[in-house]
Amino acid sequence: MMDYNKMFGGDKDLSAILVIFGGTGDLTHRKLMPALYNMLLDGLVPEHFRVVSIGRRDKTEEEYKKEIHASVAKYSRNKVDESIWSKLNDMITYYRFDFREYDGYSMLKEYLEDIDKRAETKGNRIYYMAVAPEYFKTIVHGLHMANMAKTEGSWSRLVIEKPFGKDLNTASQLNHKLLEVFEEKDIYRIDHYLGKEMIQNIMVLRFSNSIFESIWNNKFIDNIQISLTEKLGVGTRGGYYENSGAMRDMIQNHIMQILSLVAMEPPVNLKTDSIRTEKLKVIEAIEDISPEFLRENVVFGQYGKGVIDGNPVVGYREEINVPEDSGTETFVALKLYINNFRWAGTPFYIRTGKRLGTYGAEIVIQFKDLPNILYFKDSNIQEPNLLVIRIQPNVGVFFQFNTKDFNSHHGIVPTKMDTSHVNPTQGNTPEAYERLIYDILRGDSTLFSRWDEVEAAWTIADKIIRYREQSNVKFPNYDAGSMGPIKAFELLAKEGRKWWNI
Repeated sequence: MMDYNKMFGGDKDLSAILVIFGGTGDLTHRKLMPALYNMLLDGLVPEHFRVVSIGRRDKTEEEYKKEIHASVAKYSRNKVDESIWSKLNDMITYYRFDFREYDGYSMLKEYLEDIDKRAETKGNRIYYMAVAPEYFKTIVHGLHMANMAKTEGSWSRLVIEKPFGKDLNTASQLNHKLLEVFEEKDIYRIDHYLGKEMIQNIMVLRFSNSIFESIWNNKFIDNIQISLTEKLGVGTRGGYYENSGAMRDMIQNHIMQILSLVAMEPPVNLKTDSIRTEKLKVIEAIEDISPEFLRENVVFGQYGKGVIDGNPVVGYREEINVPEDSGTETFVALKLYINNFRWAGTPFYIRTGKRLGTYGAEIVIQFKDLPNILYFKDSNIQEPNLLVIRIQPNVGVFFQFNTKDFNSHHGIVPTKMDTSHVNPTQGNTPEAYERLIYDILRGDSTLFSRWDEVEAAWTIADKIIRYREQSNVKFPNYDAGSMGPIKAFELLAKEGRKWWNI
């Protein structure tokens, strides 16, 4: 265990109460509590820290803690050490409260203030919205009515899970309500993808290695591919997915954030706003998304029945709570251009979907070919240099280059250098929520979306969603277990390119 004072510099202002609205929900059990356990194991939780889980279910605190223990044992990246669990157990309380009833917020305030006195948490608060989006405004209004958002001499931070609105209009309305109660600097719009190790490593790879940054432009890069693929279907989330689709579920948030990190200019410094400003510039530089452009550069798909890992699965329209004639997309392939000096003319290909043949998330940077002279003028086939940033499930960096085939006189073969965080010598990588909760506690919002980033991403996504709603695409158009519709392959093939599956 690390020493608390050494880790936190003895600053008691980092003490806080984490108030989880939705304390009995799936997110709390699968992500938040296991993350807190591992943070405690790694010495990343200050001594004066408490967790208040709010739920509407009638259960005792003992029952709740037993359920949390079982979830930590099931989902934690580390085995449960009972001595560490005992510390977390003592930090957790369960507070039964229907957050839709405004009268109850004043009693919640008194309850938290009582914990402040006993646990020396200094009045600092993290309000985590682990609830359905329709309750965000309700809870924030309740906090406002009870004067729980701002207290002199302490800080309060609001954490919002996606989806942040359904379109630009609803996102703007929600943001307006939040800003009536919390300042922008205190709003943490969470995207768990940004907590992943390799997402954070993108900037390190680029800006700490001259060999990459010097050629990170349209003069040397042929194209960049971002693929987030899933084998799973929608399962029991059919009702949610019908109102979301792949565009809202993946493109507007996760992929836009990854795209901005890959393509951004070097920030003037590593301060939060400097990094966010460069990310915003990328999204604003995306070439105009017109219906004419989309007609040639976007592919929508919906999975039908098929086979995944040898097991037959149903199509999307046969899933629970999905209409038989659903027009919701479960797959999107898209080509974009970033219209600035660094990237003009370089295509960015995006692909995401459910019930595909592989599970993974990776970024492929394909460098331009050399002229077919010297070694490639005869029978040798030139394989392009590839830099692959693997986000999941294998976390690491992969680089492909050409070298002599030592089994022949003149042959040339692609050689691969691969580094991975699943290597036992690299240790056990933190889960995304551990990193993000730690940053919230420290007040570091670098890995969270600023409103103008969200606004710019919705501006792009809205245009594509409107085009999809007006298009007459015949669904389903790909089998479960495949890699998507045929047109997604044609999107690249017509320009002599292909999707890379490394």
